[in-house]
Amino acid sequence: MDNSGTAPEASRAAELRACNKAAWRLLPLLALGYFINYLDRTNVGFAALTMNNDLGLTASQFGFAAGIFYIGYCLFEVPSNLALYRYGARIWLARIMVTWGLFAAATSLAAGPVSYSVIRLLAGIGEAGFFPGVIFYLTLWFPAQYRTRMMAYFLAAIPLSSVLGGPLSVATLQLNGWLGLHGWQWLFILQGLPACVLGVISLYVLTDTPAKATWLTQEERIALQGAIERERQVRAGHSFVRSLKDVRVWLLAAILFCYIIGILGVGVWLPTILKSHRLSDLQVGFISAFPYIVGSIGMLIWARYLARSQKFVLHLALTCGVAGAGFFASVASDSLIPAVAGITVALIGLSSVRTCFYSIPATFLSKEAVAGGLAFINAVGSLGGLVGPAMVGWLRDVTGSFKAGLIGMGAMLVLATLLTLVLKSLIKER
Repeated sequence: MDNSGTAPEASRAAELRACNKAAWRLLPLLALGYFINYLDRTNVGFAALTMNNDLGLTASQFGFAAGIFYIGYCLFEVPSNLALYRYGARIWLARIMVTWGLFAAATSLAAGPVSYSVIRLLAGIGEAGFFPGVIFYLTLWFPAQYRTRMMAYFLAAIPLSSVLGGPLSVATLQLNGWLGLHGWQWLFILQGLPACVLGVISLYVLTDTPAKATWLTQEERIALQGAIERERQVRAGHSFVRSLKDVRVWLLAAILFCYIIGILGVGVWLPTILKSHRLSDLQVGFISAFPYIVGSIGMLIWARYLARSQKFVLHLALTCGVAGAGFFASVASDSLIPAVAGITVALIGLSSVRTCFYSIPATFLSKEAVAGGLAFINAVGSLGGLVGPAMVGWLRDVTGSFKAGLIGMGAMLVLATLLTLVLKSLIKER
């Protein structure tokens, strides 16, 4: 190491090669896993086009059942991530994929409001810990200067799942009657079981840490481990228990709560919102993809600026503000085009939030705290997944329109913006 404390050129070159190899080996599988993961959360919106009538679900009952998923998810989030830290990401992420895939497919067995809600609750338990587990896993493999881009590529699975998920889900609904099953039953089966296959594959592809990566050269392993260890030393001494007393952790949880209300409220209800404009199921499938296509492009462009500036908190406030403005704009007119335009703007902001948000905890939490801290933030924040879909459904039943729900989601994103500005006063950025 030279006098300035930076690694020599040869070491930096080895570090870059190691990161490139890790990106090509790990990210495609993780992104595909999250693609299927998020597909399971939003495909209920397309299943609802026919399932609600078959099961006798009102808008309120459907919203509650879609949201109850997050009760199990939140209760088991922290224990799951602490187990991941103890047993290793390879085994634990594989376990999560298999169990959530089985429960997701089992949603096809629902026979009414109660059984549907119970199965979705179990699916949340099975899936708990996957997202924050992957975010923690990325901190073990990529130094900060690479992590933002890696996170953006991973998070691109969210809008991509919605881009492809709409047409795919609507096409699957056309299997109605095949082998005596409803189209929505095939939807859950065919979009759930692939997670089980991916879980088995991950046992052979994932590696817990760079130290265990036989597919890296010794020089690359040493360089990458050294870069990551230098970061950890800066954040040493911040334990998980201590992190729970940190006001920044609670602010992040509150911001995520507001954000989740927006992203899952629109994710679950967008197909039904579009259907209310007298569109066919096929039109709903393709039109619903447009806002997510634009959101994906916007997220990747925003991530490039974020990677250069490293001002995560500032950009978090901006993305939340854009999302809130988009929701308010979507109710300015009763016609389809302004509504879709407003929702598209909202999804540009919503799609970009996560890259900013999940870059923040690792800037002040140590390795010992980041796994549990991320899980805690995600567990508390993800309770918004219970509130968002249920709120929109209840307001739809009460008012007879989706406008109140869209305004409610916009208000929560404004609150997230204000909370982020408070957080900015507590975190100094260069």
